[in-house]
Formats: sequence, C-alpha cells, structure tokens
Amino acid sequence: MPDISTLAVFAAATLALLVVPGPAVTYIVTRSVAQGRAAGLVSVLGIHLGSLVHVAAAALGISALLAASATAFTIVKLVGAAYLIYLGVMKFVRRETGELAEAAPASRRRLLTEGFVVNVLNPKTAIFFLAFLPQFTDPALGPVAPQIVVFGVIWITLGLLSDGAFALLASVLAGRLRRSARARRRLDVSSGAIFVTLGVGMATLTK
Repeated sequence: MPDISTLAVFAAATLALLVVPGPAVTYIVTRSVAQGRAAGLVSVLGIHLGSLVHVAAAALGISALLAASATAFTIVKLVGAAYLIYLGVMKFVRRETGELAEAAPASRRRLLTEGFVVNVLNPKTAIFFLAFLPQFTDPALGPVAPQIVVFGVIWITLGLLSDGAFALLASVLAGRLRRSARARRRLDVSSGAIFVTLGVGMATLTK
C-alpha cells in the first residue's frame, strides 16, 4: 500500500490534470447543456465506468500492448473517432427533424452507454493511465498491480467529483438556453460540431 505522502502527491497531480478540460469533460458539458443536470451526472458516471476499464487494463498490462502496437492503437483510435463523429452527425440530423424530435432527449441508459464508449474508445486515455499511474508505484511495497488499482480508485473518485462539478455548473448556466426553442436548435448544432471536431481530432492522434 502506498504511503500517505505518495497518495497526497498523486491526488494533487490528479486534480491538476482533471481540471484541464479534455474530450470527456467536453462530452459531459455538452450533455449537461443540452439536457440538464441529471443527464450530465449520468454522463459523468458513464465516463468513469469507462475509467474502470482503463484502470483494470493498466493493472493487467493490456494497455502496454496498446501502447506497443501501432496497429492496435490505430484501430481503437479510428473506432473511437467514428463514434464521436456519429454522435455529432446525429445531433445535426435531430436538428433537421424539427421540434418533435427535440422534445425526446436521450435516455439515461443511452447517456450512460455513450459516456462509457467515449472514454473506453479513447486510446490516449489508456496510454495515459499506463504512463501516469505506474510512476507512483513502488515495487518494494509489493505487487504493482494492486497499487495501480488503489491509484485508479483515487483517480476515479476525484474524477467523479471534478466532472460532476463541471456538469452541475454547465447545467445551471444553460438553464435559460434550454427554455428557448431557437437556443435548443443552436445547442444541437454547436454540440454536434463539438463531437465531430473531437472525432476528427482523435482520428489524427499519434502516439
């Protein structure tokens, strides 16, 4: 088990990284703005269910294979990019179908699933966990895998808190916008553009 000082340093470094918005935060904020607080918080839960996969992969060494294999990295990268672009295109399509479609928000199950998939299919997240978590491990304290799990749990806990704060703030600021039909249409267009941009950005990632 890592000592208290190591855990404190890890927690501080984790918070510093979490407050910098990335694809996951962008997804959460977009959902919070479009559908409100509950949707944002469900999206946060989905994102960090995906984080559990990355923590487990790092502990088991699977992420090392992804980091070492250019082919595996490319496949995961392109699948993740395609999914983000798909989400963006669906936003544009929903806008074109008019008010009736806008009145039917995504279900919580769909939000949970989308958040999970967005995070799991981000190869940079897998490689980040592989590179970041082991830096705080100490083989002298015993097997490394359980230590990575401990750090992963801390990461996810802090991530739930920080991403939840983003979701709550975004939903509060967007409350008035959601009450306007014109504003909702603009939100669909802007969020669709964000998803497509994220997908294109992910497709161009290199190791």
